[in-house]
Amino acid sequence: MFNSIAYAADAAAPAQGSPFAPMLMMVVIFGIFYFLLIRPQQKKQKEHINMLNAIKAGDEIITGGGIYCKVTKVLDNNTFLVEIADGVTVKMSKNGIAQKVTEQENK
Repeated sequence: MFNSIAYAADAAAPAQGSPFAPMLMMVVIFGIFYFLLIRPQQKKQKEHINMLNAIKAGDEIITGGGIYCKVTKVLDNNTFLVEIADGVTVKMSKNGIAQKVTEQENK
């Protein structure tokens, strides 16, 4: 009588999976995060740094605050003189530049 209960308990036990399955899932999730989030952000950051390094006198830029200005002089690698209005020139750090204005945005 008790033997049938013991056999039933063995039959209801869940099957054991591979011990590497959770580790495999973590690798797959990290791969998805890398290709969907990390890699595009690194690419965008690299393009922004290249754009900042290519700025020269005469380029029009947009500051982080949204002000359109024109670079009048490059003082050093991190500092520019920019003209924000006629006769108004200010010194600006490279970190304050959001983007370079393209010719299509001027039209």
